[in-house]
Amino acid sequence: MSRYDHIAYTPSVRKAQEEMGSAAAAGRRLREPDAGPEPLTGDAADFIRGLDGFLFSSVSESGWPYIQFRGGPPGFVHVLDAHTLAYLDVRGNRQYITTGNVRGDDRVALFFIDHARRTRLKLFGRATVVPVGADPALAERLEPTRTEGTVEQLVTVRVEAFAWNCPNHITPRFSQDELSDALAPVRGRIAHLEEENAALRAELDALRGDGGPPFP
Repeated sequence: MSRYDHIAYTPSVRKAQEEMGSAAAAGRRLREPDAGPEPLTGDAADFIRGLDGFLFSSVSESGWPYIQFRGGPPGFVHVLDAHTLAYLDVRGNRQYITTGNVRGDDRVALFFIDHARRTRLKLFGRATVVPVGADPALAERLEPTRTEGTVEQLVTVRVEAFAWNCPNHITPRFSQDELSDALAPVRGRIAHLEEENAALRAELDALRGDGGPPFP
């Protein structure tokens, strides 16, 4: 993704790449001109819609980064179009660090990861955080799928660039719903075997017919 590389490969990063021996490969990725904000592909949009959480990174006026987790039902991060993400932000610990950071510098990084499928997507964007009453039409559009709680703000992110990350070192983890779906056939098979076993025990008890104890 040339746009992502143009943003990420600062002079200090390029120097580190030279020291570590990856400058040539990285340089090839910068040969394409920076064409400006990069639209999300269909695969990237579907990936974001399918997740129940992501990491949101902002930077303070003092230069310190801050990372926050945001979660909700799959689809709570809405892809409004190829350039725009949005979600309804609900009340949390009321520190409002991300809110304050974005007011000072709208540049953010989002990190989406699917542990079950060992896939991750990193994204640069420009965020806005406004009271929920600032755009009632958008708030209504986002309401059907959102995080539970008291809605306080509207968050939108204009996508600048994104890139898929390698799957190395992603530990496979599964949500309760994913495990339930995966184990449904196993539970069904166990239930069938238990019914079959009970029927066979009843038949054996009937064949014995000697008044002895039932088949163990």
